[in-house]
Amino acid sequence: MIVDGVVDREGVPGLATRLGYSVRQVERRLLAELGSGPLAIARARRARTAKLLVETTALPMTEIAVAAGFASVRAFNETVRELFGRSPTDLRGGRRAPGGEPGAVTVRLPFQGPLHAPSLFGPLVANAIPGVEEWRDGAYRRTLRLPHGHGVVSLRPRADHVECDLALTDSRDLPVAISRCRRALDLDADPAEVDAALRADPVLRPLVDAAPGTRVPGVVDGAECAVRALLGEGTTATASTTASTGWAHRVVQEAGEAVHDPAGGLTHLFPTPRALLELDPALLPPQARAPLTALLTVLVGGVDLGAGADRAEARSALRCAGERVLDAVLTRSLGDPDGFCPDDPALRAAAGEVGLPVTAAALADRSRAWRPWRAYATRYLLGRAPR
Repeated sequence: MIVDGVVDREGVPGLATRLGYSVRQVERRLLAELGSGPLAIARARRARTAKLLVETTALPMTEIAVAAGFASVRAFNETVRELFGRSPTDLRGGRRAPGGEPGAVTVRLPFQGPLHAPSLFGPLVANAIPGVEEWRDGAYRRTLRLPHGHGVVSLRPRADHVECDLALTDSRDLPVAISRCRRALDLDADPAEVDAALRADPVLRPLVDAAPGTRVPGVVDGAECAVRALLGEGTTATASTTASTGWAHRVVQEAGEAVHDPAGGLTHLFPTPRALLELDPALLPPQARAPLTALLTVLVGGVDLGAGADRAEARSALRCAGERVLDAVLTRSLGDPDGFCPDDPALRAAAGEVGLPVTAAALADRSRAWRPWRAYATRYLLGRAPR
């Protein structure tokens, strides 16, 4: 939550309220576990963001101070000097800021290798909604709804990093945009630990060896994830194609907020739960109308499915939507590495192809050996085919 900017936007009291603790309890627990309180962690986060921007972009220092969340340029200068022993100007090394598209910035998103790009970007591209997402010139592009505005991001895999081109309407959203892009690509995973654990299973070993560094594709918005999962997107290649060319495109055009894409191609943000709830039900598949209304009512009621949200609360709130939605949200939005849905027909079919049990109960029992990495085991079983 701190990385996602909760302390910057709502203060420590806001963080404590979200967690269900008192301010004093939050401060005491963080000090005990991490050696720093929430304000210090938020300050260090701002400083790391500032250092990243100073060293990898040509933005003016005043814009970097605002984008990183500092209240003033003076606080920005003092914090950077205190934590890194050098001034922002020294960190930059004399580069000047050229002109360019306002709000545009390019940063490098590092990761711990290996990273199997096809299995990561394949599902994102296969399930892309026209106007919201696209694959162009070797990059996955999509629109972002952010706390202070919106943005368009282009993510291109490289050998040791992901190149991230952002166009933002408000530079204050930069740290949050970077954080959400990292989560969407699962860039904070430790593939060495995951792969070592899954290789212990003789059935999974050849799958891991064939595509080491497979990640679990995440999302940039938990509510969007829940809605798309309920309507069948991402379950099979056929379902995703139908969703992309049918309901999703119509819904986005009718209820999504129009945005400007400097490169062209992207036109809308994915609709908010409230906008979807107010939409004409005739635009949705008949079999999805009742469960979708129930889900949207829960989301409009304030259930949090974003970074740091409570998994138990999500389980309780999403019962109305079914196990597929719950699994998608837990795994892709809340980052549960052990998310596993043995009822998924695609997963059971993939399991049968490699000699694993195909009944839900037997597969669930067999999967216990993969804990706590069953979400990654799922991706290895589904393989390179976009699902």
